[in-house]
Amino acid sequence: MTYAIIETGGKQLRVEPGRFYDIERLPVDEEGSVVIDQVLFVDNDGEISIGQPLVEGATVEGTVLRHLRGRKVIVYKMRPKKKTRKKQGHRQELTRLMINSITVGGQVVGGGSAAAAPTSETAAETAEDADS
Repeated sequence: MTYAIIETGGKQLRVEPGRFYDIERLPVDEEGSVVIDQVLFVDNDGEISIGQPLVEGATVEGTVLRHLRGRKVIVYKMRPKKKTRKKQGHRQELTRLMINSITVGGQVVGGGSAAAAPTSETAAETAEDADS
């Protein structure tokens, strides 16, 4: 199993090709492509690459599926015996990112075209072939 640990939005995240993750909002349009070069660790079926602090030549490519907002978090501040109360809500701005591939040194070690999700055109062609 191939996976990588990346840093984005001030957080570290373990990612695998073919899965999607909710990360801090990225300034990219929906269906846009993103290349993340802040790769800290790569495991390619037991072959490990550890960066100090980053793995040289390693990138993670992904596609932005959509932008969304996280769950509401209630922030309640109160000072006892002072009749002071303050209630606030917060929803974090997020981006849903589908990981397409992991590349180390120019060579795709995880994902690529095989792990990419099938497009609607491919699904339509498959349905037509099944009808024939």
